[in-house]
Amino acid sequence: MWCSEHIRPRRALATLIALAALAALALACAGRVQAQGASDVPRLAVVAARASGLEALTREGAEQFYLGRRTALPDGRAVTLVDLPAGATRDQFYLRLTRKNPSQIRAYWSRLVFTGRAQPPIEAADAEEVRRILRATPGAIAYLPLGEAQDPALVVLLTLD
Repeated sequence: MWCSEHIRPRRALATLIALAALAALALACAGRVQAQGASDVPRLAVVAARASGLEALTREGAEQFYLGRRTALPDGRAVTLVDLPAGATRDQFYLRLTRKNPSQIRAYWSRLVFTGRAQPPIEAADAEEVRRILRATPGAIAYLPLGEAQDPALVVLLTLD
């Protein structure tokens, strides 16, 4: 009986070590997958229409807009935010700008909408629709891969690596 009492703590310790090793392996794999996803998405640009009069935006300013903390430009015009469709580019944009993953962003915006404090960004179907919305909507701000932001009608306000 005395020997079996020592086996249980050893077995529990071995189980804990095995679980810790599995958790460490899972975290390492998740980090590798996230890093691979990040390398697939090129540099991103926060953009607006050249006619909007905006020339630059700080990282903190962009973060405040995309987290619904600010809803107006310095001149008082309302901001209309535009999102790309769900996918790697959108996920990387929010991760790079706000350090929040897709599920955290969805939960965050759900709370804001539910409490009536802000409206979520308009979702465009693709980069071409983003450019159309920007040209047609005063005070609109969006993000695009840097290569797709090279349009004479747009101005790059901020780049995110």
